[in-house]
Amino acid sequence: MGSEQDSAYQIRAVARVCEILNRLAAARQGVTLGEIAQLTGLPKSSVFRYMATLESFRYVEHDDGTYRLGSAVAPLQASHLDRLIAMARPYLEKLRDLLGETINLGRLEGSHVIYLDIVESRSGVRLSARPGTRDPIHSTAMGKAIASQLPEDQVRALLDPRLPRLTDHTITSPEDYLAELEKVRAEGYAIDDMENEPDGRCVAVPLPIGLDVALSQSAPASRLPMFDVPQVARALHEAADQLTARYRRTLP
Repeated sequence: MGSEQDSAYQIRAVARVCEILNRLAAARQGVTLGEIAQLTGLPKSSVFRYMATLESFRYVEHDDGTYRLGSAVAPLQASHLDRLIAMARPYLEKLRDLLGETINLGRLEGSHVIYLDIVESRSGVRLSARPGTRDPIHSTAMGKAIASQLPEDQVRALLDPRLPRLTDHTITSPEDYLAELEKVRAEGYAIDDMENEPDGRCVAVPLPIGLDVALSQSAPASRLPMFDVPQVARALHEAADQLTARYRRTLP
């Protein structure tokens, strides 16, 4: 009864705008006018008027016939991030207690990962950053996990032709990095094997919620041997799945 009543009160034009914005949010490479017309069932001439109106209010922008979310959406995305950070905290703490090491929540920002929240290991010697710290995507597990979810042309656009070498193990070739992302996709998790810091090892998994975020564990390499990595990845995946499901339930 409730859903029927909700449907009765819907304004079709507003519902179409919501459909369009949701489609744009899910499309990393943008959406064409024809794809939006197919989604809404409207002729292209009508869709064009919708898009022109949304563009005038900066909710969308377009380039070469492809539409993307505009700058007016940024505050809305920020509120989603705030909600995610608050929601993620118990999962980070539970992982820290389970695995005994520092757990991080991070997000893509340009060609770097910014740490949104960190729950530090209780060990006296630990590997941890600070919220707001930025690290390159090419040398971090979180960067790789997030980049593995992006189209190749977008990843190439983020990478410098020569990637900065931070340690003896850092990947410095874009082609090698793209090959590493194929491995991440196949295995379902990413590893920073002493690539960002000489003595550090990290494992990360992406959160598929459209915000370019990931969960990771970081530890001194001596406390995280490579044979423990799959077990850590499973724990991260379990938490990521639970957090993703809970976050999606909060969406309209």
